[in-house]
Amino acid sequence: MPGHGELAPIAAVFVLLLCAILLFLLGRRVLSPDGSHRDPSGQAPGPERRKAAFVINPIKIDSERRRRAWATEACRQVGLSEPLWLRTTPEDPGSGQTRQALDRGAGVILAFGGDGTVRSVASELASTGIPLGILPAGTGNLFARNLGVSVSDLDDALQVAFGGTERTVDIGRAEIDVTGRDSAPRQESFLVMAGLGFDAEVMAEVEPRLKQKVGWWAYVVAGMRLLHGRRTKVAIRRDDGPPLVRRIRSVVIGNCGELTGGIQLMPEARLDDGWLDVVVVSPRGVAGWAAVAAAVLTRSRRHHTIVDHFRCRKIEIRAERPLHVQMDGDPSGTAKVLRVHVDPSALTVRSPMPRIPWKPWNG
Repeated sequence: MPGHGELAPIAAVFVLLLCAILLFLLGRRVLSPDGSHRDPSGQAPGPERRKAAFVINPIKIDSERRRRAWATEACRQVGLSEPLWLRTTPEDPGSGQTRQALDRGAGVILAFGGDGTVRSVASELASTGIPLGILPAGTGNLFARNLGVSVSDLDDALQVAFGGTERTVDIGRAEIDVTGRDSAPRQESFLVMAGLGFDAEVMAEVEPRLKQKVGWWAYVVAGMRLLHGRRTKVAIRRDDGPPLVRRIRSVVIGNCGELTGGIQLMPEARLDDGWLDVVVVSPRGVAGWAAVAAAVLTRSRRHHTIVDHFRCRKIEIRAERPLHVQMDGDPSGTAKVLRVHVDPSALTVRSPMPRIPWKPWNG
């Protein structure tokens, strides 16, 4: 039987897969004031909404002056006025800037940054009908990947943001109950995945200076250090069913399922299907993590003794002790109870044109 030292590389593979969650661990038309969108007041926007707003994370942009000139010229070419250029801050990662853009009549709002910036902008755009465009500039860019937006070509991503197909996608709504008895639990939203337990703990443990030096390897270092943590007893209630009692290391709730490198953590997850996909991970020690890695790589999840995968529209996870929580890779403190439900078709996004199946002509 192989020893723990021999299994450690296999466990590391899983850590890489799971940490990818955190890295975030989510017909062609040009902007047209045709009355198809609604602003937060419920009124159809008029001709004044021929303006784009860029909500940018300045830390993620290579040359802000050059990028602003690039954005302004692109707007001119598609017949839009000079865009709004709104910078995020550590205190406000995008919500306030998005509200400002809406108030100033923006007809499309582009999130220029990583998954955290996209999440903040999307949370404010939900149910407004104003479309979200994505300019991926983060490490994981998982929401962009799942939409099919290029994460390596910003020119292509900008073209999609201005002239792509509009589609509606789901949003995950979370209620973070710190004590399990909070009178007003904190409300959060996510586009890609939310997590309780190991994955969120890794995110919280990463040192910013190490991340700055070695990038995503910082998550691997933190993950390897936390592999030997203890399992926690939780009661999981799906929809209106009876509670399922498990001892877990992590519960990941997904709105979409593709990670970096095309790895499918949740193969059945779709952005617009009205369902949440849930993966429950319950390993013991390094050997258990090796089994988790094998289950993820082979997509063998359902009714697995260590990795289980199911679908629901709402879920409540009640833990016997506070566990770390993450939303699209952003640490969200700790909680004894996490409640999540899907908000179907809440967000309008600009995505690449769907590919039409092509059948060769045999004439």
